[in-house]
Amino acid sequence: MLKFVSLLLALSCCQGLHHNNIDDYVEAEPVFQASKYGSLWPLPQKVQISEVSFKLSSASFRIVDAKASSAGPSCSLLQSAYRRYYEYMFGSAKKQWGSKNNRRSDPSDLTELQVWITSPDSECDGYPSVTSDESYELTVNQPVAVLKAPTVWGALHGLETFSQLVSEDEYGAKSINATIINDFPRFQHRGILLDSSRHFLPIKVILSNLETMAMNKINVFHWHIVDEQSFPYLSRTFPQLSEQGAYHPYTHVYTPADVKMVIEFARLRGIRVVPEFDTPGHTQSWGKGQKDLLTPCYSGSKPSGSFGPVNPILNTTYDFMAKFFTEISTVFPDGYIHLGGDEVDFTCWKSNPDIQKFMEQQHFGEDYSKLESFYIQKLLDIVASTKKGYLVWQEVFDNGVKLKPDTVVHVWIGGRSDKEMSNVTAAGYTTILSAPWYLDYISYGQDWQKYYKVEPLNFEGTDEQKKLVIGGEACLWGEYVDATNLTPRLWPRASAVAERLWSAKNVTDIDDAFNRLSLHRCRMVERGIPAEPLFSSYCLHEYKGV
Repeated sequence: MLKFVSLLLALSCCQGLHHNNIDDYVEAEPVFQASKYGSLWPLPQKVQISEVSFKLSSASFRIVDAKASSAGPSCSLLQSAYRRYYEYMFGSAKKQWGSKNNRRSDPSDLTELQVWITSPDSECDGYPSVTSDESYELTVNQPVAVLKAPTVWGALHGLETFSQLVSEDEYGAKSINATIINDFPRFQHRGILLDSSRHFLPIKVILSNLETMAMNKINVFHWHIVDEQSFPYLSRTFPQLSEQGAYHPYTHVYTPADVKMVIEFARLRGIRVVPEFDTPGHTQSWGKGQKDLLTPCYSGSKPSGSFGPVNPILNTTYDFMAKFFTEISTVFPDGYIHLGGDEVDFTCWKSNPDIQKFMEQQHFGEDYSKLESFYIQKLLDIVASTKKGYLVWQEVFDNGVKLKPDTVVHVWIGGRSDKEMSNVTAAGYTTILSAPWYLDYISYGQDWQKYYKVEPLNFEGTDEQKKLVIGGEACLWGEYVDATNLTPRLWPRASAVAERLWSAKNVTDIDDAFNRLSLHRCRMVERGIPAEPLFSSYCLHEYKGV
């Protein structure tokens, strides 16, 4: 169907890798065969593709608002999306967008894609949320195609799908087959975590990956913005945090304008931005700019000069957190903030005589998880007062912290994540899964397959428990990742997670997935994304760099 199909048939006759122990890495050389679904990714819920084909010409084809649509020319979100997808489809002909021309359309041309927002509230000026309706219906027929969606969020996904249906022959002529698609996501929360603390990620890289997320119908950017190593978030309330805690106070910070740009760029692509400010652990960079925030560690009876987690026994700690998260709640419009709460090392707390005294007063005994819970509970109350919901890593639940009913528990620890999913949902909490999708772990060969084979609901529990699983996230932690290798390490491996979270549960055919993903990966490359190859092959449009 796509121009890539004939070219990627080369996969079937690829040379084997020059490796003495190839059997240790590749069980069998994959053979490319065109899927009946072409290059659709993630696979829609219901697809009917006919053999009837229509021509597409950059000179005559337009994306327009349907007359009955509740979102007209004033909806800048849709207008910018129309231009973006026109450019995706016609590339060098992009200058003709909106220009008058005298070409007479051929009787076999498809001349329009009409976009019809059916709900009175198109949500054009709003932000996507966890409850947003992302469904759409797409009918490709002559002389016009119609994309119907209740809101702009579904329309954005439908535009991506339409662009994926467009094929090109060896002479560059565009066409599209008659198609009927009825589509919606299986899970509401489909996320990517990027870590901008271990290595600073330039805004350009973040925006590029937001663009790629939209190509994969990923709808949450989990921004792990600060951590032990650096504090690049420039706070208006506490500017000293980045002045002292960032790798560099000017070149390696995210200014308020930067953050605003990321949020708006994401919104225009139907993507939520959920920031994470992880405490009480992972906070060494915080302490550089905020005096007395961290706990002084002791060696015997004297301070050692080092510091541990946030000091949970001082009133000043909670005064600071209240002011800080009030700011965060106004800067980030999403309904949720990720509060972390993972991997708290109790060693420093145990060494501090003031902490020991506080433990006695509170009757906590020697159980420092109770002290952690004491801190987390106060923090949750602070964030709740800002009218925000929150996500927390699973340790917060495991340690018995009292949580609001709408808390989202983020399961990340491997091994027995199925047991954790069972426990969290049995307690009635909304849950997202990341444990099987840590993409910072890399291996030789097609490791996308193991991510693709994950079934998020494969745990013991009732139907009601499984309804509490709203999705998952692929995580790319930054210890060994920066702007030089982030994108090829992420894509198309994260695409496997994207299809698992969007498509129907029974979409599990690895061979068909390989055939579609090979083409989808080439499409991302053509669009300027350095997505790494699945196996020996080539694309017509190889990556040319920036």
